[in-house]
Amino acid sequence: MPRKFLKKWTPDPAKLKAQRHLHFLGDALHASFLWQFNRGNVAKACAIGIFCMWIPVPFQTVLAAAGAVFFRANLPVSVALVFITNPLTMAPMFYFCYKIGALLLGTSAQKFNFELSIDWLANGMLLIWKPFLLGVSLVAVVSSVVAYYGTLLLWRLHIIQKLRSSRAAKSRRRQ
Repeated sequence: MPRKFLKKWTPDPAKLKAQRHLHFLGDALHASFLWQFNRGNVAKACAIGIFCMWIPVPFQTVLAAAGAVFFRANLPVSVALVFITNPLTMAPMFYFCYKIGALLLGTSAQKFNFELSIDWLANGMLLIWKPFLLGVSLVAVVSSVVAYYGTLLLWRLHIIQKLRSSRAAKSRRRQ
């Protein structure tokens, strides 16, 4: 993964540290490992961000930030990946998880009408909670493992390609 590209889109650590609403993190924002762009940090951050995006609770970014601090991963990448789930993508992603869970439990997927209300969450969720939570858990674990190893592989392939192109450029200059 190109470091220049990632650094270009990353917020300045000094500006983040100056934000009042982030003071609850204390000195944790000053840790250098949160801002490093190396293969291990970014791979861990991808796994954390992808895992947290599947968690069906509000404030997924807070969970991703806490995970980045706990697992010593890159904070901006971890938090940014959570935004794959948004109001447009959340419903199809979570419905997919529900279908996976229903398939694994051997139950038929029930038809339901989702409403964003307290009443539906209290009553409607009772009908689908087992397959939904099983599907979300499985998809979160599998996709985070794929994200971790996929990032390591893509990073390695990028480095190999970069080395080959620099060697080819050196050999052309010698000729």
